[in-house]
Amino acid sequence: MYRCEATTVGGFVQQLAVAYVQHGYWFYVTGEIPERKCPQAVDAKLLDRYEIAISKWARARRKRMGGANVQYLRFGRFFVLMATRGEHRFFEDEPTFRDVRREPLSFAGYSISYKLGADRKWHASVRIHPSDYLTLKAHFLDLATRRSVEKLTTEFHRIPFEPYAPVRRQFLNILRAVNRERKKAGYEPAPVEALRLRRTVVRPFVSGVGMENAAWTRSR
Repeated sequence: MYRCEATTVGGFVQQLAVAYVQHGYWFYVTGEIPERKCPQAVDAKLLDRYEIAISKWARARRKRMGGANVQYLRFGRFFVLMATRGEHRFFEDEPTFRDVRREPLSFAGYSISYKLGADRKWHASVRIHPSDYLTLKAHFLDLATRRSVEKLTTEFHRIPFEPYAPVRRQFLNILRAVNRERKKAGYEPAPVEALRLRRTVVRPFVSGVGMENAAWTRSR
């Protein structure tokens, strides 16, 4: 049975980046299911139209023959269709498709792409969307000299974003900016231990696991 309904934001992002983008699913379209429509009915329609719910052996055979494979993932009423290189009706039916290597996919305050890393290898990249990052940084700069180290630590631990490597770098940038402000005011710095730097691996299709949005994040 093909599983396509992620039950948490964290699960959706993990499945998208780790299971799909990292394995060549670079071409995508996103959509929002209208309130008047049943999400499960839309799932069934798209799975059938693009022949998505097939075995891994059928996918391998299609790839060998020069065809593309397609994956479908949904959270709530937001969905994404992703395809690999090759021939497929997806490219005819969805002419506005984008390439995640050039146009990151935005979802719930995350920006998901495929980039060349410092090791000169390509990797799925998950980071906080630039506008959400700036909002988050401004929030902590506002608190920098008005909270104790203990309360800042609590606030840092409330950040809803999972610390993928690019997100960790963003966290550290925020911490450095906070400590610059604290140093100017003569306060002790917040330690790096204030940050949550280990990502929680979740089961995407099991409910009750994963990080959810905070007030400053939004679906795009």
